[in-house]
Amino acid sequence: MRAGFLLALLISALAAVSTVAFAPVPAFKAPVASETALGVKITVQVGDGEPIESALRRFKREVNKSGHLMELRHRRYFENSQEKKKRKVKEGRMRKKFERMQRKRNANRT
Repeated sequence: MRAGFLLALLISALAAVSTVAFAPVPAFKAPVASETALGVKITVQVGDGEPIESALRRFKREVNKSGHLMELRHRRYFENSQEKKKRKVKEGRMRKKFERMQRKRNANRT
């Protein structure tokens, strides 16, 4: 269910971004960022002869880094301020936990 929703959301985001984002950009012209109704500005410059799969992979990475999909997930249902604070504290705890685990892994490598 969730995977289908995320796939539909990603496809709609891809459709919202015009084909200009995937067009090769001439060297003399500045890249043009296309903007959707959500205010998402994501551009992917495709090199000559570059497969569309790698450009799509880079686009997905940029979408994930921008955090807009997470924001959409949180706005799917109404969340009052107390619930938002609880979620932020929980996310902070998880982030700290993963940072500790990463430091521990890096310390074990040396």
